[in-house]
Amino acid sequence: MSRISRRFADLREHGRAGLITFLTAGDPDMATFETVLAGLPASGADLIEVGVPFSDPMADGPAIQAAGLRALKGGTKLRHILAAVARFRQIDGETPIILMGYYNPIFHFGIASFTKEAAAAGVDGLIIVDLPPEESDEFLPAATAAKLELIRLTAPTSDDARLPKVLKGAGGFVYHVAIAGITGTRSASIADVQPVVERIRRHTSLPVAIGFGIRTPDQAAATAEIADAVVVGSALVETVASNLDAEGQAGPGLVMALHTQVAALAAGVRRVARGK
Repeated sequence: MSRISRRFADLREHGRAGLITFLTAGDPDMATFETVLAGLPASGADLIEVGVPFSDPMADGPAIQAAGLRALKGGTKLRHILAAVARFRQIDGETPIILMGYYNPIFHFGIASFTKEAAAAGVDGLIIVDLPPEESDEFLPAATAAKLELIRLTAPTSDDARLPKVLKGAGGFVYHVAIAGITGTRSASIADVQPVVERIRRHTSLPVAIGFGIRTPDQAAATAEIADAVVVGSALVETVASNLDAEGQAGPGLVMALHTQVAALAAGVRRVARGK
């Protein structure tokens, strides 16, 4: 059983949804990012998405775009991110790590090399935003051979005809994008999201995580009523930005601010009891 599967099994056993946090690797610098990363599980993150910065992040809103630019300006590369994950694995062997980003950096790294090195570093899953199922035949066999789970994205427009294609070869969990648009711009109502989640569940037994637009503990709690996991990204990335000094360097309160925010979000998720 993979780390992702074990984590969701544990969440079911404890009768609750999980919290998935997203932060961009190398933002505002790799040392600060790694300090934050190391403290996320103790703060309440059940799974961790690590954003791979890219120069053309078409699905990302202003906050995550700015985070990626800060990371790229600081020299963050894919090999640095894999090394950071490997260092995290020296202190935490259980919390699932998912890399989220775009196909171009992976393609240039080399598919075979990337999948092998990512698995060796301790990566568990991949969310590749711009790799649709119709174009993944080249990548999926290498990921499967390396036991990396390819997590698929669904949208409000993913209907019964489209879902079987989207979910082909999916692993880990399904990431449902609750809004049609870019990250961090608006939130969807639970009334709108619930029927879509029910439709997804008719097509897969994988856990369903919901993201895009979740910012507060109350929103996280409401989402935990219908999802197996709640994803929070832009709100955390904005906290990074608000704790930078005039030169763009990490302020003294950045790490504590993020861990405190994650703890509050986790408390929101955990106040919702779910059936086993």
